[in-house]
Amino acid sequence: MAHVGVPRGTARKRRSVALLATGVLTLPVLAGCTSDSEGPTSVAVPQDIAPASRDRVADGSTLTWAIDAVPATLNAYQADADSATTRITGALLPSLFPLDARGEPKLNPDYLESAKVIEQEPKQVVLYKLNQQAVWSDGREIGAPDFVAQWRALSGKDSAFWTARNAGYERIEKIERGKDDLQVRVTFSKPYADWRSLFSPLYPKEVTGSPGTFNDGARATLKNTAGPFRLRSVNKDKGTVVLDRNPRWWGNEAKLESLVFRAVEPKDRTDALTAGTVDVADIDATTANGIALAARYRGGNGQPPAHGPGADITPAAALRSWALAHGSDEEAAEAAQLAREKNREAVAVYAAEQKSLQGFVVRKSLEPAYTQLAMNGESGALADDRVRRAIARTLDRQELADAVLKPLGLPAKPPGSHLALAGQPAYKDGSGALGDQDTKEAQALLADAGWTVGGAVRRTEDTKAGSEAEKKASGEATDKASPKATDKASGKATDKASDKASEKATDKASAKAAEKDEEKDDKASREEGTYIVGDDKPGDGPAGGTGVTAQDKGPAGAYAPAGTAAPAPASVKARIGKGGKPLTLRFVLPSGPGSQPLRTVGQKIVEMLDAIGISTQITKVDDESYFKDHIASGDYDMALYSWPATAYPATDGRPIFSKPEPATDGSLLVEQNYTRVGSDHIDQLFDRAVSELDANASRDLLKQADARIWAAAGSIPLYQRPQLVAVDKKLANIGAFGFAAPRYEDIGFTGRQAAGSPANRKK
Repeated sequence: MAHVGVPRGTARKRRSVALLATGVLTLPVLAGCTSDSEGPTSVAVPQDIAPASRDRVADGSTLTWAIDAVPATLNAYQADADSATTRITGALLPSLFPLDARGEPKLNPDYLESAKVIEQEPKQVVLYKLNQQAVWSDGREIGAPDFVAQWRALSGKDSAFWTARNAGYERIEKIERGKDDLQVRVTFSKPYADWRSLFSPLYPKEVTGSPGTFNDGARATLKNTAGPFRLRSVNKDKGTVVLDRNPRWWGNEAKLESLVFRAVEPKDRTDALTAGTVDVADIDATTANGIALAARYRGGNGQPPAHGPGADITPAAALRSWALAHGSDEEAAEAAQLAREKNREAVAVYAAEQKSLQGFVVRKSLEPAYTQLAMNGESGALADDRVRRAIARTLDRQELADAVLKPLGLPAKPPGSHLALAGQPAYKDGSGALGDQDTKEAQALLADAGWTVGGAVRRTEDTKAGSEAEKKASGEATDKASPKATDKASGKATDKASDKASEKATDKASAKAAEKDEEKDDKASREEGTYIVGDDKPGDGPAGGTGVTAQDKGPAGAYAPAGTAAPAPASVKARIGKGGKPLTLRFVLPSGPGSQPLRTVGQKIVEMLDAIGISTQITKVDDESYFKDHIASGDYDMALYSWPATAYPATDGRPIFSKPEPATDGSLLVEQNYTRVGSDHIDQLFDRAVSELDANASRDLLKQADARIWAAAGSIPLYQRPQLVAVDKKLANIGAFGFAAPRYEDIGFTGRQAAGSPANRKK
């Protein structure tokens, strides 16, 4: 919640729509990527859901679950579906292979008796045997017609269906009825390793049977469902989606009588928890700390509260206040009495808030998603894989992970794979293909690419002189000056000789230019954090321009006569550059309050790069525009965002890391490869993996692809995102789910809950 990433809820949807650097990498270290001798890794942090057997969970009551907003659509296959769509449809529609706690898809016996590949030659055939009790809420059996309608809608062959993805469905050749409607035979035109990803969620044919019902019929309602709950109402004005028990559900009856999803913006979650209007909410670290503080709050019995209003009042101060309030000085007594009353009210309000928060517990795990440093390799210095690898090898990933996860009490091991997370079968640490953090090796890579210390300084003899006096002064300065003196365009001089030359050679034109530059710099300083679409990227401006770094900050208030060249920052001498141009990168970060962890990590990255002479200009933009207007459009050099994990990396990973293709207008077709970095070899490995029906062989191919993605250094995984969920203490089987899909029918309150949840009593 405190991290900006690819729009949430897109692990199976947008990852499969959209997107490393140059050619096929020759890397001997990659040749032996195999898992023959490797055992499974353990999940970094188990799920935290207060598991309880169904007999310990009370029947009845209502649970209110916070979501960011009422979803724009309940059709999970449309482009504007989000995490709320996924959460709600998970309780309403069939999921044939939900993920378990290790992130592996497992057959769901509520819908399937079996599903397996029954033929591989001449073509792959999968036979689904459906649960005979499985029915839609209108009483019709779930059967082959539903599979056929969904395939036709998502195959990509009919553009009238507005779909966000067709991955896997385009490989289906035909779907046939078996012995009866409860048997479904799916024949593939090409082998498809990730066939378990298909038909989840499964919509009824009434939704997928025609473009009209698919495009519009399932956006605001679902008349026919087949989960433990059914949809009662969607009210965008009130910001609620209400589900009731499904009376036709054939599985274990839902423990909750109703389930309410309430729209609560992340910034308002603490207030909602305090007011008792929600029972469950994803929260950020600040709210989690507030709940932890509330658990330690003690007040009353004449003792000062542990924290909050009145906590800093010592016994001596309290005695003085009492004496003033009851003293003979009426004016002072009245002021003291007002102050004491105001403090009592503040303490009472705070105590009530703390009491409310004491009813919640923070359940925490690691979210199935990782945050990465993305480097845009489309153009500029980052188009050179040596520069990207140098930056990657400068970073202390452990320090960055520690900064986010250690304060939360979560393990902070940086991810070793782009395609899987620790605990998943496809996981293997492939970061060795890039190499460990090594500043000297990073500097060597930069030098090999032509970026050297002193390279940012343009030789004086290379500059143009505007008059004979300037030429003479320039010549004298060149004889005496350090070779690290900067050019006139940057308005900097690095020693006394060049300072003297600048003073002698200054004329009206140069003074005017200096004043103009000074005004521009001052404006940029005032507008720090703003962004105007279309602004030039670093490197498009004057050769001598530099970014803001940790070493650039100097004392303010120094003035010199107009036209005097400004002294160069000390750090310029250590800056790296090429041909008189410093290596300056534009680092785009979100500015919202929930994105503070990203800005913390971003600042640490700036300091790490500054230490080896790379300048970084931080540009802060609105959270809402961050992804669409900057990441997806390629308007950045470096950025931080997250990708969700997937159980199907061969399908979902390819569009993220595939090589961008040139379009007819000269632009790049990047799918979801927002770093614009890729290679033919990586694409080939994905293609082989997705067609390999032997699971182990497919995973080995994915591990080889991941090693090459590491070596290309367009995307550097930094840490697995924290998952913090505030949950009513009496709730069971809900919280930080990690990889696993919720079992909605098992969620409920332990013990007797006759009057409903606290949230409902408050309402």
